[in-house]
Amino acid sequence: MKENQTWDKKSLRAVIGNSKSFDEIAKDCVAFANKEGGHLAIGIEDDDELPPPTQRVDDSLKEKVVKRINELTINVAIVPKIVKEKNGGEYLDLEILRSAASIASTTKGGYFIRDNDKSKPIAPDDLLRAITDKPSFSWETKVSLKYKLGQCNKEKLANLLSKIRSSDRVSTFVKQMYDDEILEYYSLVGEDGYLTNLGVLWLGTQPQRARLLYSPTVQFIRYDASGNKVFKQVWDDYTLNPDELLESIWQSIPDWRESNEVSDGLWRKEIPAYDEKVVREVLCNSIAHRPYTTRGDVFINIYPDRMEVVNPGRLPLGVTPNNILRTTVKRNKELSRLFYALHIMEGEGSGYDLMYETQLSLGKSIPIVKEGEDSVSVTIARKIVSKEASRIYDYMQYAYPEIIEHQKAVIAFGLILQEEIISSEALSNRLQLPESDRLRSYVDILCTKNVVLTRGRGKGTRYYVNPKIFSNSKANIQTTLKTIEPYRLKELILQDLKYHPKSLISEMSVRLPDIPHTELQKKVRKMTSDGELTYEGGRKYRRYSLL
Repeated sequence: MKENQTWDKKSLRAVIGNSKSFDEIAKDCVAFANKEGGHLAIGIEDDDELPPPTQRVDDSLKEKVVKRINELTINVAIVPKIVKEKNGGEYLDLEILRSAASIASTTKGGYFIRDNDKSKPIAPDDLLRAITDKPSFSWETKVSLKYKLGQCNKEKLANLLSKIRSSDRVSTFVKQMYDDEILEYYSLVGEDGYLTNLGVLWLGTQPQRARLLYSPTVQFIRYDASGNKVFKQVWDDYTLNPDELLESIWQSIPDWRESNEVSDGLWRKEIPAYDEKVVREVLCNSIAHRPYTTRGDVFINIYPDRMEVVNPGRLPLGVTPNNILRTTVKRNKELSRLFYALHIMEGEGSGYDLMYETQLSLGKSIPIVKEGEDSVSVTIARKIVSKEASRIYDYMQYAYPEIIEHQKAVIAFGLILQEEIISSEALSNRLQLPESDRLRSYVDILCTKNVVLTRGRGKGTRYYVNPKIFSNSKANIQTTLKTIEPYRLKELILQDLKYHPKSLISEMSVRLPDIPHTELQKKVRKMTSDGELTYEGGRKYRRYSLL
């Protein structure tokens, strides 16, 4: 198992002998506690998957390690366990529980958070944010209003239980529970029989929900091309639970059922202005992941060319617009779990993947996430960037079904298709991947099936769609020089300098706008070193000519 956001491994030497490093282990424990919790496997080397077959872990070591970590950390809870692997070797597994109500730290005043497979320090500017954000993670399971289950809205209760028992995302074990057991399982009712905040939000009457601080309210505003408000609708009477609220918003706004027409041979094909899956997912995120300890409405702003959803509060600590595709933090864990069970939203960490996949398959740009001082906005473009993309995806549906079922490959293919040719570094950045080797999980199947071709090696690798895909799909792709073969680029440069001798590379770039400047520069300098071109002047203002 690879190290990730919730799992790490350490050598047994980290806790025994002269090389022990309890400070590093304490740092990792604090980082796990401040994120989602996790497991620290002590006794597995960095390059190994299993502990040595002859390795044994004594119970006294378990007690010693836990005692030492407790001495070095604050607000860290650990559950130790000795695990015996299939090869016979043993290691010490430390389960670090999430610190739900307080910030964990080392006794030396160090604050850390887990970021993918590393434990990183929390910057001073983010520390206050982390402290103020903590209450929002436990809001849903608290009992703020003393309402018994018998005081809830009976119709909403019956409807919810019916949906849970008919959902294919709910296990048979849960479906066979008594009603009150199901409600406790989803944290709608506490052990004392009172409705939790989540229970009031979902099952409460209108007056009960109105008394609940920061129940979600939504404003929809339509703007014209000049930025003037032309229509407004508000959901602020607290009569609807989250499921009903989302359905009402979807059904009430006609803009989301508009479409754009594109040619498809002799026919016209309609592409939705805003795909239902994308709209529902971004709306679900606005309800499921907002901090319920922060006042503010959710704004849905519709402009002629885009939709913008603005949420109160900032992203959870550790999540940024640049890693939101690969980083998950459960702010309202129980609400999200209920949304998933009822098919209201996708599973954990897959919502933005779905939006990327859908937008790219329609030939549109990916969602843009921006974080302000006290809000987060997600912008979904209406405009179609590539009108032929949907035709190509239709062809891929029957020609390469194994790729269409591979969500990561579909996303990578869409980005490569829009860029025409893209470097491995640029593609990794678009996919928010921290290391280039992680790109393989996105492009390997594309390259194996020759759907995507490569040029160059290592970090200089560039990806482009196989031209056969365009011809087989009958897509009317505009001809471009971006994917020109190296030997053809060489002939193009020779032809250009034949008519325009003594040219700067910048001047050549203007005449060959489809060729990336860096690629043109690299090729010209290679031809010069090979003795195919001559030049005059210094390196910065060097003019090239034919021999």
